[in-house]
Amino acid sequence: MRCYFLRHGLAVDAGEWSGTDFDRPLTPAGRERMTLAAKTIDALRLKLDVVATSPLVRAVQTATIVAKRLKIQDRLVEDARLAGGFGLTALAELLAEHRTADAILLVGHEPAMSRIVGELIGGANVDFKPGSLACVDVPDPASLSGALLWLIPSKVLAL
Repeated sequence: MRCYFLRHGLAVDAGEWSGTDFDRPLTPAGRERMTLAAKTIDALRLKLDVVATSPLVRAVQTATIVAKRLKIQDRLVEDARLAGGFGLTALAELLAEHRTADAILLVGHEPAMSRIVGELIGGANVDFKPGSLACVDVPDPASLSGALLWLIPSKVLAL
């Protein structure tokens, strides 16, 4: 299975946001960069079976931008496990639920994205900036180990 990990785009700074963290949205620049990134993701022809996103607003906005560009809005699902506390156990459950998928895009947050990808590939230190995308080949999702095929920083995705 190919697991793609996408950190949500640039969000309003938590210190400048008066609402709940759950409702903290992408900035206008974050939406614009994710729209550009979605064009690049489309050009990569990932053949996604599922787009699973954290229910937090900034992640849903990110996933929606990508799914709309790829014309796969019907494959977009919210999954609370991708919110705070996302870890290997939750990843195993999620992959088991989508075991027939060949490729899945997971849209989430830091520090979980860096930690999960690092653990999957043997304990590496991975740094996910907002809007970055990684591809990990996970031959046997039950084993929760894989190989990092690539990591594209958001600045490159948005070119």
